[in-house]
Amino acid sequence: MRTILVVDDSRLMRTVAERDLAKAGYRVITAADGEHGLRSARQSTRDLILLDMLLPKVSGLDVLRALKTDELTKYIPVIVLTSLSKGNADKLMNEGAAAFFEKSEQTFQGSSAGLIQLVDSVLASVNATGKQKETG
Repeated sequence: MRTILVVDDSRLMRTVAERDLAKAGYRVITAADGEHGLRSARQSTRDLILLDMLLPKVSGLDVLRALKTDELTKYIPVIVLTSLSKGNADKLMNEGAAAFFEKSEQTFQGSSAGLIQLVDSVLASVNATGKQKETG
């Protein structure tokens, strides 16, 4: 079973993502701040990380940078969850994000189908060595 780490300070977002990802067949670990997220990412193997950008203690951008420079975590694909504008997507992709998902409370109130589809797609693009395949 693949394991996904959800790092988001919103209890609602963590709960809904955890519920829907578990229904989709994933094991889910959650963290409420950047510090705990980094610690959890380094503790054991994670297949994918969903990372909010606006986090307490350590910002999402700093978490992303730390993940991508750490030998233990640099090959874990990270999907950035943010309510920031789409214009930030290129910057986040340059920092190492595998994908960008614009979130809002409305996104998760009915269904997380779009997020699940993106998670499935990103995980499908990861090859047997655990490294994300080059795209483009």
